[in-house]
Amino acid sequence: MLLHGARLNAALKAAAMDSLWPWIALAAAGALHGINPAGGWPMAAVRGVRAHSVAAALRALWPIAAGHLVSVALVAGTLALGPGLSSTLLQWLAGALLLVHVIVHWRRRTQPASHAPAPGTGLALWSFIVSTSHGAGLMLVPALVPLCLGDGPAREITAGGSLATGLAAVGVHMAAMLVAMAVMAMLACLVVRRAH
Repeated sequence: MLLHGARLNAALKAAAMDSLWPWIALAAAGALHGINPAGGWPMAAVRGVRAHSVAAALRALWPIAAGHLVSVALVAGTLALGPGLSSTLLQWLAGALLLVHVIVHWRRRTQPASHAPAPGTGLALWSFIVSTSHGAGLMLVPALVPLCLGDGPAREITAGGSLATGLAAVGVHMAAMLVAMAVMAMLACLVVRRAH
């Protein structure tokens, strides 16, 4: 009986670890995306350096995260609806929106463009374009499949099943990405501040 209890305990631990691996992968991928300079933390750091404020760098991360989130949502929606929405169409749409934003900003500018940081909408559009072109959302699919389609405890924990699990997974990924981006932007601001 004791041996049977030990085997059951080991099986439960293995099952719990199997259900944790997709979540760990989502958080690790988010952290890696946040550390990558293409994720946008250098733009946030530039804002912080120009404003002489780490808080300005952290505020710049929100539009970047918003653009990334919209890209992930559109890719996920495209996958859910099937191949009806072309990613090329999304890229052209995002490019057109950015062009309109640049023209409007250029006409309204009060400072020379070389000294004015990109406003939040510009950062959000830039993030959307870059995220969409890099396939944001598609790289989450390998971790989302076992969570959303499996019969494991992770699916049962969330009340809405696959949709709620998918939203939680994107939330974990985005939170890890934002934390990593914030750390990188703050470090860059502090290094530049010490250098001057």
